[in-house]
Amino acid sequence: MAGDERTERIAEFIEPLRVKPGSKVQLSRDFDPAYRGDVLRKKDGRELLAAGVALLADYQRRLAAQNTYGVLVCLQALDAGGKDGTIRHVMSGVNPQGVRVSGFKVPSSEELDHDYLWRYARRLPARGDIGIFNRSHYEEVLVVRVHPEHLDHQRLPASARRGHVWARRFREINDWERYLTDNGFKIVKLFLNLSKEEQRARFLRRIDRPDRNWKFSAADARERRFWDDYQRAFSKVLSATSTEWAPWYVIPADRKWFARTCAAAVLAHTLIDIDPQYPTVSDERRDDLLVARAELEAEAPEGAPADPYAAAAEQKRQKKKKKKH
Repeated sequence: MAGDERTERIAEFIEPLRVKPGSKVQLSRDFDPAYRGDVLRKKDGRELLAAGVALLADYQRRLAAQNTYGVLVCLQALDAGGKDGTIRHVMSGVNPQGVRVSGFKVPSSEELDHDYLWRYARRLPARGDIGIFNRSHYEEVLVVRVHPEHLDHQRLPASARRGHVWARRFREINDWERYLTDNGFKIVKLFLNLSKEEQRARFLRRIDRPDRNWKFSAADARERRFWDDYQRAFSKVLSATSTEWAPWYVIPADRKWFARTCAAAVLAHTLIDIDPQYPTVSDERRDDLLVARAELEAEAPEGAPADPYAAAAEQKRQKKKKKKH
């Protein structure tokens, strides 16, 4: 598939997942956790994922070499939504030196001594890197909104508790993300949209399989009592913080293979849009390379090719030429 055609295909594939900035989202009405577009077979999904992983590997190398842009992936989901598996599969082909995954659990005492975005800002990726937030700053308008008692632990002054706290935080988050994108850090926001029944089934699987017991927490099951509250909170977040510079993508998560394919496609689309390039070498630097090459070729042992890489490439070209004839 040609580059332009591939780019267009990826854009068309992810468009139904994108939350249009300014739209009012109602999850149960607007996004189906079981949606799979025109990808009907799991086998097809695996092939698409493999292609996406290879594409990500190529573009990540360019991103690191160019060292101009950074990418932040914000991954949100309810428990058993598939965040860990998505990270493991989608990032399986990239260089681990250029990727850092950060998980955010209950804030520490030190973190509570700072503003609510402080601990997330400390984990932002560097230029040339991809950072993944396994749960992100959106916890501050999701979990904290569903359980407002968490605000008591944040030691906020009275003035910060007055008025509409959530509307103010939405504005602050949008401004922060705009600041990051203006400075060359692209933000990919993925919400793994899981149905309540599929979550129940996955919890039971964790209980039934001894090798999965460690992943289950009774607290996770208790949190299901707040399912409707979380659905409303996510709807508010998607409506208020899907922007032109950092849109949300709602990933259908009932089928893990399809969710991973979608996540890879959104991330690939972001990197294609950045279009990072390998740095060009100056004439002076190229002259230095030619001198170094001549010295290395002169060191070749007797009977060995002066340049093994060039010799292997030429051998491949000759084989292809013979096949054509």
